[in-house]
Amino acid sequence: MCGIVGVISKQPVNQLIYDALLLLQHRGQDAAGIVTMQGTKCFMHKARGMVRDVFRTRNMRALPGHVGLGQVRYPTAGNAYSEEEAQPFYVNAPFGIVLVHNGNLTNAHALKKELFDIDRRHTNTESDTEVLLNVLAHELEKVGRELPLTPDQVFKAVAGVHRRIKGSYAVVALIAGYGLLAFRDPFGIRPLCFGTVETSSGADYMVASESVALEGTCHNFVRDVAPGEAIFIDVNGQLHSQQCADNPQLNPCVFEFVYLARPDSFIDGISVYQARLHMGETLAQRVISTMPPSEIDVVIPIPESSRPAAMQLAQKLGKPYREGFVKNRYVGRTFIMPGQSVRKKSVRQKLNAISAEFKGRNVLLADDSIVRGTTSKEIVQMAREAGANKVYMASAAPPVRYPNVYGIDMPTQEELVAHNRTLDQIRDIIGADALIYQDVDAMKRVIAQINPALAGFEASCFDGHYITGDVSLEDFAAMREQRTNQPTEESADASRLALPNAGGHNA
Repeated sequence: MCGIVGVISKQPVNQLIYDALLLLQHRGQDAAGIVTMQGTKCFMHKARGMVRDVFRTRNMRALPGHVGLGQVRYPTAGNAYSEEEAQPFYVNAPFGIVLVHNGNLTNAHALKKELFDIDRRHTNTESDTEVLLNVLAHELEKVGRELPLTPDQVFKAVAGVHRRIKGSYAVVALIAGYGLLAFRDPFGIRPLCFGTVETSSGADYMVASESVALEGTCHNFVRDVAPGEAIFIDVNGQLHSQQCADNPQLNPCVFEFVYLARPDSFIDGISVYQARLHMGETLAQRVISTMPPSEIDVVIPIPESSRPAAMQLAQKLGKPYREGFVKNRYVGRTFIMPGQSVRKKSVRQKLNAISAEFKGRNVLLADDSIVRGTTSKEIVQMAREAGANKVYMASAAPPVRYPNVYGIDMPTQEELVAHNRTLDQIRDIIGADALIYQDVDAMKRVIAQINPALAGFEASCFDGHYITGDVSLEDFAAMREQRTNQPTEESADASRLALPNAGGHNA
């Protein structure tokens, strides 16, 4: 999960992209990058860190141009600590292409070998985004040998990309001298939408991961990019679109609605906030069927993404809703921090309990999901230390039992607290007096009710069904090995220092 944005305007776009990335900061806090284009020349700055830390005034001044794109990174493939793997990525031929990507390619390793052996292209990092960029570049090279490059040729290249790559991908790319390209995988797993704003000299366009980036920068939401569709906005501001996949089906990632997206976003015709309210209603039914509501004194959310579900849960149970935890807003989202030790350490820095809401009460803690169980265990302990009589835990999402291969940081089974464990075993691990999970079919049903046009959901981490059809046990073994061998921040720094003539990174 990353946040991506692309802009084509009649005005300088550096500040606009910066503002959009701030609105998408929840989607990634590991690194950030912006590229702008003036004529056919690209200007890039990217580094590890939050948007506000990566871009200073001097960096913004060095990003001229009326076309650009940006990304906030949340690493799921490659080296989480390598600044070289921050996006955007650039390749100089053909034309000059810069690209940002949200998602995860499931056949990246096979493609990398294919690129070297057949396409004669070299990749220099472990990032699947660089693989995707080179596949796109090769397909554009095949169709664009006769200039000028036309929208039809661009769409033909995207169709070639769809045929070659597997997995999840929402992509925004700049083609030097031609325009801005955006496309989405044939299942629409990762979100992508676009909007426009009318100016005296014509329409400006923005493409972004979530509608909140459009609304927060005064763009009017037009629509979501359809699964398999590509849109191309040329340098004259003309919008072209075409379906480039053979059998597209809309199956968005259900975890976007559970946790990843901001509640004020709309994704594929579904209000994220409304989806979470519906999940609270079905969770209440599960709680009532599990234990008498009379045993619950108060419902307390674990901030922040669980609040809508917790409010609806409390209302349906007829119990008070109280804010029992105060969140330190200056600590990153725990779930998306690279490294379990960093994640565990941050929980108590992130939350503090209000003792008056816990003392002597039977509290029902409501969370959006329980993935590794590390955070849940710490929070249950905090509630007990604050004086709670009994601590019950309710998850608005079903048990996360299977690895995710489409861009969420939970690739190995061993890290999932619910994998191969019973409900009682999970409850014992997190230390709760009772544990209630959402039902997976109920979750899908109530979210789909908001937009009946959906073909279904990508919900593999809950139901074990991988919709791209190319995921095997060998893939899980490879991911486990990659994660085990993932370098730490210290080792990454040490390896860089060991390089001869190693210098600072200049993007």
